[in-house]
Amino acid sequence: MHYRHSYMSAMNWRSIDLNLLVVFDAVMRERSVTRAGRLIGLSQPAMSHALNRLRHMLRDDLFVRTPEGMTPTPRAEAIAEPLRNALSDMQLALEPLTFDPLASNRRFTLSLNNFAAVVIGPPLVAAACCEAPGIRLDMRPSGTLDVADLLDRGDIEMAIGALESPGERFLSRLLFEDPFVLVMRRGHPASNGPLSAETLARLRYLEISSSGEDTSFLDRWLAVRGLAREVVVRGPYLSTRVILAQSDLVAIFSRRVAEVFARRFPLEIREPDFDSPMVRTLMLCHRRLEGHPAHRWLRDQVVAVSDALAASSPMMDVDTP
Repeated sequence: MHYRHSYMSAMNWRSIDLNLLVVFDAVMRERSVTRAGRLIGLSQPAMSHALNRLRHMLRDDLFVRTPEGMTPTPRAEAIAEPLRNALSDMQLALEPLTFDPLASNRRFTLSLNNFAAVVIGPPLVAAACCEAPGIRLDMRPSGTLDVADLLDRGDIEMAIGALESPGERFLSRLLFEDPFVLVMRRGHPASNGPLSAETLARLRYLEISSSGEDTSFLDRWLAVRGLAREVVVRGPYLSTRVILAQSDLVAIFSRRVAEVFARRFPLEIREPDFDSPMVRTLMLCHRRLEGHPAHRWLRDQVVAVSDALAASSPMMDVDTP
């Protein structure tokens, strides 16, 4: 069906069913009526009926079915962000003024980079589920996500990774600073003896294709000395520990990730004499959640886990603002 792009000069907003706006937001997120229905717990016929009601009310198609999914019209694009912000603010306003971890079944949505997924994720799950057994943690890989946009829209509540605050509207806290180290299997030919520049240049390297960490500092350090290293394998982050344990390849990791891998696989950590930059890991969230009880509880959990990890690590702790 098609609608004129003209709208009533006045609308009885008291007659609007807010559930229709929830349906609209779900379809806008998923670009699929079926997936949106699963997200909010409605059948496909109920979703279609709700969409038709909203289309009639707004006199616009809102979504057009294409091979890529449900493509929003310009009208849908225009109202999507204000409606999403309004729904997010309404949800926060209706939550209890206090947070009882033992009684809560709330869902928290976070994005984590590889470092946070390996180092912080497991103890955070253990600690949070112990204190709040009914909560749900949705931890998403940050990858190439636009974290600031997702935080602004309320799609995620917190991001943990090598981030910098993109503006005053965000809260940030430094959790860790880590140098890079060299990781190799136990019994590797280079296990004993100094790791001179010449030795580092002779080693065969496994480069991590999905870490997001820039290790070209080692190439520059070697180049100044007239040397270069050879990268013979590139692989995804979590496969590297198995590859290293079964080969004579070496890889460069941030220190705390290396410690986790070395505890679980026959790997050892070496600290060569190169000038390593520091990997900064921050917790980032939107200021509108600063005083929210449930979110404050989550932030406290992340900080407590990070402080405990720092205290148990042989590395020096860092000052946090």
